Amino acid sequence: MSATINDVARVAGVSPSTVSRALSGGPVNAATRDLVRRTAETLGYQPNRAARELITGRTGALGLLVPDLGNPYFTEVIKGASSRSRTSSYPIFVSDTDEHVAREHETIASLRHNTDGLILCSPRGTDEELLALAQTGPTVMVSRHVPGVPSVMGDAAAGIEQALQHLGALGHRKVAYINGPAGSYSEGRRSAGLAAAQALGIEVVEVPAAAPTFDAGVLAADLVLTTGATAIIAFNDLIAIGVLNRLTSRGIRVPEDMSLVGHDDIPMASMCTPNLTTIAVQKERLGFTATDLLLRLLDQRAARSSATEPDDTCLQLPSMLVVRGSTGVAPSTPPRS
Repeated sequence: MSATINDVARVAGVSPSTVSRALSGGPVNAATRDLVRRTAETLGYQPNRAARELITGRTGALGLLVPDLGNPYFTEVIKGASSRSRTSSYPIFVSDTDEHVAREHETIASLRHNTDGLILCSPRGTDEELLALAQTGPTVMVSRHVPGVPSVMGDAAAGIEQALQHLGALGHRKVAYINGPAGSYSEGRRSAGLAAAQALGIEVVEVPAAAPTFDAGVLAADLVLTTGATAIIAFNDLIAIGVLNRLTSRGIRVPEDMSLVGHDDIPMASMCTPNLTTIAVQKERLGFTATDLLLRLLDQRAARSSATEPDDTCLQLPSMLVVRGSTGVAPSTPPRS
């Protein structure tokens, strides 16, 4: 027989009405809310979400929007977000835009209607658009910061600096950077890290990529070979693995002829040959932290607390270069196209 609200109230030592308020986001103190939620989880109590929504006007669910569910980077962010949401009995509805910026507003509007709060991962809208969307309900962003909207991200600029320092120490003096989506916040942060190149005596040549995908990396590899660079830093690991595939097919050895650095440290980075040197991002922790931040915003709203999360909260998690087999000492001459 499944547990009832009266069972939760008896074990927690509170009234059934307090259990109802705690599980529906009503006005109870944080300690009581945590006690009730832990008790409900232990007993396996599942409130009737449809009835709760009719009473409270809340769905009891969260929304998470990513650009591409096929990208392993976002899969790990989702995993971290789900891990945190489970501890608070909030399901997460996940959707993606398939890298189509025009779909972002439509998808956000749909998620907003069916959830109590949103996590927007690498959104592509303008600052003004995203601020306006955030003002319609609790919102946290991942890998994007807009003044007025809480966010959490990795330190991409520092990661790129580490990659440049590593390549410089190996004797590379001309590095090709294969960029990401034009105008994206993540691309801007990576580009900021390239500023360290001048002090290291490294020339950086930017090479465009059609998209942050494997296929775009295959295409970009041929362009890189016309630059005279002896090393490559790619916007992400998918592009880098595409580059590796194309270089190998053309008889360019990695790292003997060309060194290669990715970004994100997705699982495939350690599975390719050679293993990919890459900038590791704490992807699961990004998702976990963003969800934790959103749940605190919801708790503050439910408790009608005068204390609110600072508008410009921006939590930055450190990134770290992981050196593997795809980087080596600079060759005496660059590979030919």
